Parts: sequence; structure tokens; C-alpha cells
Amino acid sequence: MAANVYASATDGGSGGESAQPRSGTGVRTAGATIDCPDVGSRLTSVPERARPEVDKELALLDEQIAQAYRRLSTSAEQLRQDAGFADNAIMNPLKDKRAATLERIAIAIDRVADRPTGLAPLAACTVRDSGNQAPAPDASQGGGGQPGHGEGGQDQGNGQGQGQGGNGGQAGNGPVAADFADIKSVQPDVDAPRPEGNASRGSFATDCGVNENGLFNSDNIIAAPGVTNGAHHFHDYVGNQANNAFASDQDLANAKTSCVDQGDKSSYYWPVLRLQNGTQEQDATSPGGGIEGNAGEIVTPKQVTLTFVGNPRDKVTAMPRLLRIITGDAKSFVNGPANANASWSCTGFEDRQLKDKYPLCPQGSDVVRTFKFQSCWDGRNIDSANHRTHVAFADAAGTCPSGFRPIPQLVQRIVYDVDAPSLDDGGRTTPLFAVDSFPEQLHKPVTDHGDFINVFDEDLMREMVDCINEGRTCGAGAGGGQDQGPGEEPTKEPTKEPQEPTRTPEAPQEQPTKTPEAPQEQPTKTPGAAQGGNAGGEPGDQAGDGDDGKGEAPKPPADKPAPAPEPGDASTAPGKAEPEVKATASADGGNAAGQDGANNGNDADTDGLGDSQAVGTATSAAPTPTAAPTATAPSLTEPQAVGEGGLADTGAQLWPAAAGAVLVIAGLVVLRRVRRG
Repeated sequence: MAANVYASATDGGSGGESAQPRSGTGVRTAGATIDCPDVGSRLTSVPERARPEVDKELALLDEQIAQAYRRLSTSAEQLRQDAGFADNAIMNPLKDKRAATLERIAIAIDRVADRPTGLAPLAACTVRDSGNQAPAPDASQGGGGQPGHGEGGQDQGNGQGQGQGGNGGQAGNGPVAADFADIKSVQPDVDAPRPEGNASRGSFATDCGVNENGLFNSDNIIAAPGVTNGAHHFHDYVGNQANNAFASDQDLANAKTSCVDQGDKSSYYWPVLRLQNGTQEQDATSPGGGIEGNAGEIVTPKQVTLTFVGNPRDKVTAMPRLLRIITGDAKSFVNGPANANASWSCTGFEDRQLKDKYPLCPQGSDVVRTFKFQSCWDGRNIDSANHRTHVAFADAAGTCPSGFRPIPQLVQRIVYDVDAPSLDDGGRTTPLFAVDSFPEQLHKPVTDHGDFINVFDEDLMREMVDCINEGRTCGAGAGGGQDQGPGEEPTKEPTKEPQEPTRTPEAPQEQPTKTPEAPQEQPTKTPGAAQGGNAGGEPGDQAGDGDDGKGEAPKPPADKPAPAPEPGDASTAPGKAEPEVKATASADGGNAAGQDGANNGNDADTDGLGDSQAVGTATSAAPTPTAAPTATAPSLTEPQAVGEGGLADTGAQLWPAAAGAVLVIAGLVVLRRVRRG
């Protein structure tokens, strides 16, 4: 099978609104980039046996462009001195290298199929105006961050690291002020088509984290398998943890996953977002990082949601295992918008989407990147030569192209807590931000893109399809993994407002007092012993701020009198700092609140009994026998053996003790009289 090459040298690899007038020699490097035809997107079919070799040659074409751009960006002086320098020293050698690479691609395909035609004209590239603001001749930024300044082309002299007169990013190749727009100036989008007829109305969400473990690389297993630094920019990865250029299908299947549902080992990745704040990241002098203009602090997303939704016209079918999808075009700044699919917005304004600008969000609003992946599959292939033709987007009405069938559509939403940059000073006060990109793409927001490899367990994929087709809301990322019925809102635990405990705290004198353990504690406390922390249960009590385990009573606020005991409550004796000790402890000798003795400082209802009395806690003190009002029985300071906490049980335990005390006193009186006699 021959490769279908449908581009020519006349379009220069660009198209659509993004195409800019070409410039020859004399273009200032600060406002120039290199525009080459994108060969990979034009190869619609490559024989399977030739695919590995072709992929490596396509990756080499990207490396050749990156090297040429780096030389162009560091050649300002040579360009000023020699008008033909760009063509002679950069562009003509680049054309020769590309021609040789394209010939190797043709040979690789010719070995197993018909030789492709139309490749040779794709070798020529041009220097073109980037549209970026060139630096003023007297611009001074403490080192400036001009292209090629310092190691890896990064700014080494400015704390904020803004290049090109404060308008060219940390590495001098973007972003620029013109790459940003106020989200409030954007018109709301047109509503999506309403579901009709046989629509699949459900959704399935998977939770795979935010790449908090910092898994990055500049590979791209889909577009450049087997090639280190095939992307020339760094990606965030969530889900599959074995994702690099050399991972086989078996490696992906056996890998660990960051997803909550371990049945989802899919790989989700996208270019990292960086703050142009002068930070030297781990890749500052590495391929794919600083030496290719991807500089600054990598920002970890605040939130990532991965949701699969249905089709507004039909039921969806399962995705094939190991299906690969790329959405958007990493080279769309020079290629044009044909395959671009960037969407930028702000929380609270997500009905407004920017395609070719970064959003300036109001205070309190976060930056949002959204990717809606292709939702139609050709029913046969898990990938294609250009990684596009095996999948497609549904039309505006939700209908798939002829020969394609609906599959669950991945909607990837990434939120960042970054402030709107200060454009008037080139981000010196508040830094600019931008996504990583191929160096010649200058960090333009239109180049944003996302990648997905389906490594769902087949059973879980079937569950997803059933859920979506039945109109339910399901998945580990949807309300804690709870399935919802048709039309129901998912339950989302994290969005719940903190609630106060439902138990109404009782007045301090109502709080059960812990029984001192004998023999360490004496029945009578010193006057200053009752100054412990809050015993728990009072409004505003903080964890760890309660009873210190010594049985002290709660101390009332200094500006409030101690509340008087309610009728029948003898837990606090009038005029005493300490309440009398109740003989109503739990069977295990724990404290009177029914808690374990080690659980100090917590409310008395933390054992789950709520407002009801805990086992072994009396509701009031037992009556004191009138026969011996001054008698003190030492045993009353000890925890009683067993008690259920009721008044009858308490009395049943105290009356025998009181009767015994009366008999002891009577015996002492008789004995004394006998001795006197």
C-alpha cells in the first residue's frame, strides 16, 4: 500500500488563519520562527512493517527543525552582519537534511509496498515572522533573557527571567502579551446539541490524581514510539505509570496506575504548564526542557477531572483496548488551525472558551484547560499512520461520519491556581504562564493538545458503556464512585460544606466527669487543680483542647459566671471547685463518659452514642443517706464494678454501702461505751 501524500511545497506546511507572510533573510530572530511542512500529518497510511522505521525518521525531522530554530535564535549578530546568513548557514542545510530523511522514509515504505510520491517537495522550509514583539534596542531586563543568553538559552541575570524586553518569556521564545486575553471579553459559546431519540445521556468519571508524584518526560509514545525526547516538550502523566517512549503494550498492561479504580490503567497526558518566574527546573539544561525553550516552574494542576460522556444521537460502543487518540495539534501555530483543539477558560466562566489565547482570569478564578477528544471510531484500527484518521469528531448535530461509530468521549479538564500575569511589565510583577511546546511553536496557546491510550480492563469498559447508555452517572471520579440513576446529580463528598456536630452541647455542669483512678488520685483536690482545659462538649471546643485525663471540671469562661446546677444535678457541689465523684464508671474501669481512658480531650459522645447516655454514666447523683451525713467511705472514690448508668442501678449500689457505713458507726459507738464502762 502506498502512502498518500497530499501536501505540496507551495503551502509551506501552513494553512488557515495562522499562516503568516514568509520572510527571507533579514528577519530579526526575536520575531522569527521556522516553518516546515508537517510530514507526519500528511502520511495517512504506512504499512505496518514499515511503521517503526518511519516513526523514527519522522522524529528525526522534528529534531532537525529544533536544531535549526536554536541556531536561528542565537544568530542575531551574524544576521545583522550577513543578510544571507539565514539561508546559507541554516535553511539550506536544513533542507538537505530533510531531503535525505524523506528519502529514507520513501525507501522504508518501498520495501514492503508501493513507493510513495510527493515527499521530496516537503523538504523546503522558510523563516517566517512569528508575530511576537521584538525587543527595543535599549531594552534592559538585567540580562534580558535574550535567545541564547546563558546556559540553555535561558535568562541568567533576572530574578523574574523575562526575556525580549520583558515580553518574551523566560527563555526568550514566548509567550508574549499578545498571547493573553481577558476572559470577560469573550462571548459565551453556543449551547451543545440537545440529546434526542436514542441518545446516550450518562457519564463515567475516573479519578487518577493530578500528577502529584511528578511523572514527567519529553517522550511521546503515540507520535514517536521508541524515540527519546520525541515530543521536544515535557508532559504531565496521570494514570499509567509506565508511560515512556519504549513502553510496549504489555508494559502498559502490567504497569501500576495512579487511578483510584485499578481497572483503569489508561495513560492520560498533556504538555506541562509553566510559570515564567526565573525558576531553574529539573530539566533546565535537558533536551525537551530549557535548552529547547521550555523553561520556568512546572505547575502541578489543582484539579484534574477525566469524564467519559455519551453521544447526543446514539448509543456508544466500547473503545477497543489500546486505542490511541491525540486531540489538538502541537504544531498548529505553523500548521494552521485545521487540527487545533485548544480550549482555555476560567472557573466561573467556562461557557466562554478561548482557542488561541491564554485567559486572564479575575481574582478568585482559576485557569482551566479543556480537551474534548474525538468520539467516533472507524471500528477497525487502534491507531493510524498520522494518528488521526482512525478516529473523528461528530458533527455539530452529534452524528459520526459514515463508517464510524460513537464511542465514549473523553472530556479532560485541568485546573490551575495561577494568577493573571502583569502584561504591562512583561510579567515581572506577576509572571506569565504558558504550555510547553516544540521550540519553533513559541508556546502559543493554540498548540495545546492532549493524548490518551485506552488501557481499561474490558469488564470496566463494559461497565462504562452500560452506564453511559443507561443514562447513569458512574465511576470512581463521580461522587465517590457511586452510581447515579438517570437524571440524578452525582454525590460529591468533597463539595460538602463542613457541618457542625448534630449533638447539642450540654451545659458544662451536665458533662460527666471522669472518675479518678485509684490510688494515683486522691478524693480531694487542691484549690488550683481545677484549671485544666475544656472538658469537651462546649461550643467551640477544639480537638486536643479538652480534659487532661485528671478528672478536672470544665472551667467556665472568665466573663461568664459558672452556670448553676439544674435541679437534681449533684455533679457540682455548691462552693466547691471540684464536682463530687460519681460512682458510675464503665465496667472496664474507663472514664465516666463511656470513653476509653486514653481518649482524652474529646467530646463525651465520640463513642457514637450521641445524646444518649453512655454505658456506665449516671444521669444524676444518688441520694446521700441522712443517717450519716458526714461519713466518708473510701470505697466511694473507686470505680464501681458494673453499672448500666440508670438511677435505679446507682441507688442499688449506694444503699448497701450506706447501710454498711451506718452499722460501722453504730458498732464504734457501742464499743466506745463498753470501754468507758
